[in-house]
Amino acid sequence: MRALLNALATRFFRRFVHYGSAEIVFPNHQRANFIGREPERFPHLQIQFTSYRVILRMFVQPATATGEAYMNGELLLKKGTLPEFMRFATINRAHLVSKSYWQNRFWRLGVWLRRSANRVRQARRNVEHHYDLSLAFYKLFLDADMQYSCGFFHRPTDSLDAAQRAKKHRIAQKLCLDRAGLRVLDIGSGWGGLALTLAQDYGARVDGVTLSTPQFDIATKRAKEAKLSDKVNFSLKDYRHVEGSYDRIVSVGMLEHVGLRGLNTYFSQVARLLKADGSALVHTIGHAEPDGCSNAWINKYIFPGSYIPSLSEVSRAATQARLLVTDVEIWRLHYAETLRCWRENCEKQKEAILSQFDERFFRMWCFYLAGCESYFRQGELVVYQFQLTHQVDAVPIVRDYMTPPPEHAS
Repeated sequence: MRALLNALATRFFRRFVHYGSAEIVFPNHQRANFIGREPERFPHLQIQFTSYRVILRMFVQPATATGEAYMNGELLLKKGTLPEFMRFATINRAHLVSKSYWQNRFWRLGVWLRRSANRVRQARRNVEHHYDLSLAFYKLFLDADMQYSCGFFHRPTDSLDAAQRAKKHRIAQKLCLDRAGLRVLDIGSGWGGLALTLAQDYGARVDGVTLSTPQFDIATKRAKEAKLSDKVNFSLKDYRHVEGSYDRIVSVGMLEHVGLRGLNTYFSQVARLLKADGSALVHTIGHAEPDGCSNAWINKYIFPGSYIPSLSEVSRAATQARLLVTDVEIWRLHYAETLRCWRENCEKQKEAILSQFDERFFRMWCFYLAGCESYFRQGELVVYQFQLTHQVDAVPIVRDYMTPPPEHAS
C-alpha cells in the first residue's frame, strides 16, 4: 500500500512541479526529486511528509490538506523557508489549475458551493471567529494604530506605520473631505483608527459600525481617550441596519466578508445612505481573474464566509445600485509588503504569541500570512479602491487632489 501511495504521489508531484525544484521525503523516508523549469530562479526545497493520510487528502483537497498538514506538523520544510514554499506552491498551483480540466472544474464547483448568503447572525459569528482574538495578540504584529488592512508604500523602505498613515491619508483625499463637519459613515470600523484620524485630522463627524464586541469596546475607549467622543460614535451594528444619510461613506476591508450574494445588498445600502452630492470609498481585496475566488482553507480556519470579488463583480453590483464609479485604483504589491511586515513581526514575536496560543495556532497564522503574501506577489490578488458617487460632478474631474502625505511630499 505504501509503495502504491508513493507511486501515486510521485505522479502527482511530477505534474505539479512545473517551476523550481523540490525533494519530497515520504513517510517511509523514501525520496524523490522533481525539477521543473527555471530551477535557478527558485530555492531548492526539501519537503517531508510524516503521514500518508495527508498524501491521500491532497489528492482530493490539495489546498485544505496542505494548510492542515503544515499546521499539524505533518508537512515539514527541511530546506527552504515558509515564504519560499508558498511562492513555489502558488506558482505551480496556478499552472496546475489552468492546465488540468477536471481540477479546474472541481475548484470552480467548490467556489460556487461556498457562495452562501451572508445572513446577519452568520455574519456576526464569522466576525467573532477572526476579530475577537485578543487585542494583545494583534498588537504584536500590527502598526501602532491597529490598521488591519493594506498599507500604501510610497517606497519599499517605508515602515509599516508610515504605510498605514499614507493609506489613511489617501482614503481621506479620495473622500474629498474639503470642509469640517462632514458626516461620514465607516462601515467595518475595526479598532477605530481610521474614524479617529478622519475626525482629528480632517474635522469629520464619523459614525463607525462593527460586529465585533471587543473592537467596539476598544474603539469607543480610544475615542474617549482622544477626547473625540463628540465627533466619533461607534455602534455594535450590522451595516444593513444603519439608518440616516451621510456626506461620505468609507469601507475598508469589509466587502470581502459580505459574500458574492451580498454584493448587491451591500452597494444598495451604500447608495441608500449616501447623500445625492456625496462620495464613497470602498477598499477591498480583489481577484484579478474574471471570476472571484474563495479559498477553502482560508474559509475554514481564517475568514469564514469570505469571498474575494473580481473587478467586474464589484463594478456590476455598484452600477446595479445606480452608483457611478468615478475612480478605480489598483494596488498591486502594496498588500504583499504589508503582509511581509505582519509575518516578520509574528516571527519576531513567536514566544509572545505562544504564551497566548499553541504551536498549531502559530503555524496556522504564519501559513495564512505567507500564503496571502505569495498570492499578492504573483498577481492573483490585488487591492481595488472604488470611488463612488450619485452625481458625475460630485468629485474633482482630475486626480491632482490625491496628493502624497506631507512626509512624502517633495
